[in-house]
Amino acid sequence: MTGVSGAGRWPGSDALEAASVVVGDLTDLPDEVVGLPFTPTLPARGPWGDRVGQAAAVLVELPTELGPHGWKLADRPGGDLGRAQAYAREDLDALAVAAHGYVGPLLVPVLGPLTLAASLYLARGDRVLADAGAVHELAESLAAGIGEHLAAVRRAVPGADVQVLVHEPLLAQVLAGVLPTFSGYSALRRVPGPVAGERLSAVVAGARSGGASTVAVHGGTAWSSLPALRSSGADAVALAVAGLGEPGWERVAETVEGGLRLWAEVPPQASSQCAGPDVVGQADTVTRPWRSVGLPAAGLRDVVILAGDPPAAASPDDARAALAGAVRCARLVTERSET
Repeated sequence: MTGVSGAGRWPGSDALEAASVVVGDLTDLPDEVVGLPFTPTLPARGPWGDRVGQAAAVLVELPTELGPHGWKLADRPGGDLGRAQAYAREDLDALAVAAHGYVGPLLVPVLGPLTLAASLYLARGDRVLADAGAVHELAESLAAGIGEHLAAVRRAVPGADVQVLVHEPLLAQVLAGVLPTFSGYSALRRVPGPVAGERLSAVVAGARSGGASTVAVHGGTAWSSLPALRSSGADAVALAVAGLGEPGWERVAETVEGGLRLWAEVPPQASSQCAGPDVVGQADTVTRPWRSVGLPAAGLRDVVILAGDPPAAASPDDARAALAGAVRCARLVTERSET
């Protein structure tokens, strides 16, 4: 059966309200769809609650703090790290209440090591990505921290089958060597694909050590990241499928035929005043290219449909509507898997 979940971000700053809505809306779904409730990320709380702040909060033996340009490595733990860790504990407490008695899949989105290295700064200098040794150390620290975090999630929700979605939106730029240095006058040296795969592998292994049954790695919008995603040892790859084009879908077909599942982030449903939401058009972004590259229709049952991150100006009601749209899309994808 086709699965359905969200990428992780959620509007608002109330952790309990967000967790209650997500868990409530992604359980008790129609039999033909499998809902994967996810742990929400609340960027409205500021840098301590966004994806980088969440990742900083779980790093092991790598303290961080906020600097003029964002999070950076620090000599010792301080107030910024304490606040990010307090939000992480608040999120776990909210999850324990919202998912009390829940038994089933639970998706935990986390930021991947390459995007974190591109977003985090050295204590004195450029991005962590500029120092290969620091990137290796960061990946190992993140892997250990994710393992510990997942163990805490399992204690909060004992009935959860924990799954992980590793977000790597900057991976394609890291591989291409196009990210600017701190000065902006040059670009950071590219990270070779095999090295990127090794760093991802460490985090995938860390997630499994924390009890994750499934690990998917999200390469953002660029299919050029697929080789590194495949070499990570993950169970599934995730991509934003709108605009992939034929070359991208051919690489997706190779990946699926190689034994990995596809988690497809779909665009928001177009809507008109007369016809309402365009569920068919949304489902077409997955099913039409899937068939055009020769993948069997039955394989659509293994796809997970992801509602993308809501825009910055979205309200909780907007995000909830998008999630409901993804559920309708997943139902239609399931129907098409049988024809």
